[in-house]
Amino acid sequence: MHYYSTRNNNDAVNFATASLAGLAPDGGLFVPEEIPTFPKAVLSSLGTMDYREIAFETIRLYTADEIPAAVLEDIVQSAYTFTAPLISVGDRLLLELFHGPTAAFKDFGARFMARVFAYLRRGEDKPLNILVATSGDTGGAVADGFFDVPGISVTVLYPRGRITALQEKQIAGFGKNISALAVEGSFDDCQALVKAALADESLKKRMALGSANSINICRLIPQAVYYAAAAGRAYAGVLDPDGEATPRVSKAGNSGGGISCKSFSNEKIPKGQPLLVCVPSGNFGNLTAGLYAMKMGAPIRQFIAATNINKTIPDYLTSGEYNARNSQATLSNAMDVGAPSNFERMSAHFSWEEMRRLLLGVSVSDDETKKTILHVYNEAGYYIDPHSAVGWMGVDKLAAENKIRLRNQDGDPIAVLCTAHPAKFADTIEPIIGPVQLPSSLAEAMQRTVKSKIIPNEVSALIESLLRPAL
Repeated sequence: MHYYSTRNNNDAVNFATASLAGLAPDGGLFVPEEIPTFPKAVLSSLGTMDYREIAFETIRLYTADEIPAAVLEDIVQSAYTFTAPLISVGDRLLLELFHGPTAAFKDFGARFMARVFAYLRRGEDKPLNILVATSGDTGGAVADGFFDVPGISVTVLYPRGRITALQEKQIAGFGKNISALAVEGSFDDCQALVKAALADESLKKRMALGSANSINICRLIPQAVYYAAAAGRAYAGVLDPDGEATPRVSKAGNSGGGISCKSFSNEKIPKGQPLLVCVPSGNFGNLTAGLYAMKMGAPIRQFIAATNINKTIPDYLTSGEYNARNSQATLSNAMDVGAPSNFERMSAHFSWEEMRRLLLGVSVSDDETKKTILHVYNEAGYYIDPHSAVGWMGVDKLAAENKIRLRNQDGDPIAVLCTAHPAKFADTIEPIIGPVQLPSSLAEAMQRTVKSKIIPNEVSALIESLLRPAL
């Protein structure tokens, strides 16, 4: 499998080069020369295969001979000690992506990437410096995934004052090979700083640089796995039991996987129906991974791109004109992106007309987000985080406009991605519906001490911070 820059399809590189570089030399994003398809035997077994089996079968199509099968299997087994339950809540399905160590979907990409990087750089003497910009959850997942990995140091940039206290502790509470920089600016500013540093030729001569954002193809590919797994199970008419961290409301009024309230349903869903997937979206790496899974053959009918008021992509789907803009702060802070990087990757694969067939765009306000958190709690007995609430409300708005039909209206099964555990956003949720029980991983993170450095929104400040340890 070869990979090309979104800005130049003449110079091919292999998976290792694309992964370790992160960004192409011309500033573009790496994309595969083609999106591979699942073998028929795999497609017919998606509903019964173990998650790690699906991960192996998905990822090996992109790594080809660069990672031996036995090594890839070990990487997958080590990375995925957790899974992604597809459960029923109210009148729709939820794909819970927060059962990993940092309670956010970013764990699926970051843990795989850390292990792949360690393998690809075996025997290297020069340390690799990974730069990552985060609007909240990416930084924590990357910090956790790469913590204490030999030969690799990580610098996480996050917008000062625009992430939660828990997210900051997950990012800046490790020390050792993990450094944290609080940038006086937005996520878009952090992302621009990372791209500028990765493109700085003089800096690249002094140190080996890489990226762990969703601009990196190595983080995006493993995210296609949970789409394939969920769609396969739904097509087979199979749902999963609640996981340990599933935040249902118990009869005692507490969250957790205990006795559930009246709205919980163990019903089966009809077999043979493709899944409609709603993706809370910010930088659009997650949705791009879903598009890869669809093109690989996973039984997915369509996607909903649900954003907060930073609605660059929904506006593009309507008008055909892409207008990046400054991001605005919202309750769903991890989605506060006005210039989503992965749009460049999406547009490299799909025309506007194709995107309009594959995607439905919808935007949700903070007021609607708050009302949804309360509604889902009262009517469905489930604690939902602000990002997933954007997805839930996005489905409701499109159903009200008769653009989709819910399951109780004889429509296709609809799954909303739950991208983070609600306990990560206690400041938002508790005033609305009360406290949410912390999963053990988050309770541990809350005990950490923040160790970060504040820098201005200037490339020179970032470069100085990177070079200082080497001086």
